[in-house]
Amino acid sequence: MKRSGLIIGVIVLGLAAGGAWYLHSRTPEAARSARGGRGEGAAVAVVSAAAIQADFPVRKHAIGFVETPASVLVRSRIDSQIMAQHVTDGQFVKAGDLLFTLDDRDIKAQIAKDEAMLARDEATHTRNLADLDRYRQLFARNAGTQAQVDQATADERSSAASIQGDHATLDADRLKLGYTRITAPIDGRIGTVQVTPGNLVNASANSNGTGLLTITQMKPLRVSFAMPESELPTLQGALAAAKPVPVTARVPNAARTAAEGKLNFVDSTVDVTSGTITAKAAFANDDLSLWPGQYVDVEIIPETLSGVTVIPTVAVQTGQKGPYAFVIKPDSTVDLRQIKVALSDGERTAVTEGIAPGERVVTDGQMRLKQGTRVRERAAAGEKPAQATPVAEGARS
Repeated sequence: MKRSGLIIGVIVLGLAAGGAWYLHSRTPEAARSARGGRGEGAAVAVVSAAAIQADFPVRKHAIGFVETPASVLVRSRIDSQIMAQHVTDGQFVKAGDLLFTLDDRDIKAQIAKDEAMLARDEATHTRNLADLDRYRQLFARNAGTQAQVDQATADERSSAASIQGDHATLDADRLKLGYTRITAPIDGRIGTVQVTPGNLVNASANSNGTGLLTITQMKPLRVSFAMPESELPTLQGALAAAKPVPVTARVPNAARTAAEGKLNFVDSTVDVTSGTITAKAAFANDDLSLWPGQYVDVEIIPETLSGVTVIPTVAVQTGQKGPYAFVIKPDSTVDLRQIKVALSDGERTAVTEGIAPGERVVTDGQMRLKQGTRVRERAAAGEKPAQATPVAEGARS
C-alpha cells in the first residue's frame, strides 16, 4: 500500500509541474522568448537613405526617327556620255567637289562656231556704222536722200541686234560646257553610284529616272518625334524659352552614348487622327552616331523643378490614402508619412509634401513596419555599412 501511494504522489507532482510549464509558456514574455526575442520591443533591420534638396529635371519621352535636312538626286542637265567618274559609293563630299566628267567636244565645237559668228556680225556692224555716217554727211550736203539714211540706220541696228544674239548664244553654250563637269551641290555622303563611265546620259529621259547618284546631308541632322496633344503647352513654352531646350536621342540597343541636340521646331497643327503634335530637334552629329531613317528613343527636358525634396523611388509605397513613406525619427522609430509625389524619374522621386530634406526614409524592409516600429539600420547588399542610427539599450535583443 505504501508503494502504491508513493507512485500516485509522484504522478500528481508531475502533472502539477506540467501544468505550471504550460501556463508559463502562454504568457507574452515566454512567447517572445520562444520566437527568439522578436517582440514589439525588438528592432527591425532596415536600409535607409537621406532625403536631399535638389533641382529635378522634368523628362518627357517619345519615339522619333532621324531625318536629313537635305537630300539631292544628282542628274545630268545635258545629253552626253560619261567620260570619267571621280567618286565612289559611300564617299563623303563637299559642295563643289567633282563627281563626273562628260564628253565636252561637241559643245566646245559649238562655242567655236558661236565665236566665229560673233566676229562676223561685229565686222558687219562696223561697216554699217561707217555707211550710216557717210549717208548722213551726204544728206546734209543735199547729195543723198532720206531713204538712204533710213536704210543705213536700219542696217546698223540689225547688225547690233545680231551681236547681242551672238553673245547670248555664246553664253548659253559656255553654260552647257560647265554642265559637262557635274559637281556636288551640297556637303554629304554619296549613296550608290547608279551610272558608270561609258554610259550615255540624257537630260530629258534622266529627269524621270533614278539619276546618277544621291547625296544625303549627314551633318547636321534632325530628329522628328510626336508627343500627345496635352503636351502642346509644354512644347510651346520650351520653344519660346530664352535658353535652348536640350533633347537627347539614343539608338536602342546601341553601346554609344545618347546624342545631344536642341529643340527647334513645333508643328503648326495638331494631327486630329492621332491627337499628337510633331516636334523636331537639331543634332550636330559630328560623330555620325545618328543615321537618316533610323528610329531613336527621344528624351526632352522642357523644364526643371527647382529646390524640391528628392528621395529614392523604392522608398515610396502605395496605400489606400495614396503614396506614403516611412521616415526614421531620432528615437529610432518610424513615422508613416503621407506624401505628395511631384514626379518620378527612374530611381529618384521628387516630393513636394510630407518629407523634409535631411530626413531619412526607409528603402528596404517596409513590409515589416508600421507606425512607431523600432528599427535599426543595416547596410544594403554590396555596400559598406552606413552610420547606424542610435538605438536605446532596452530595445536591443
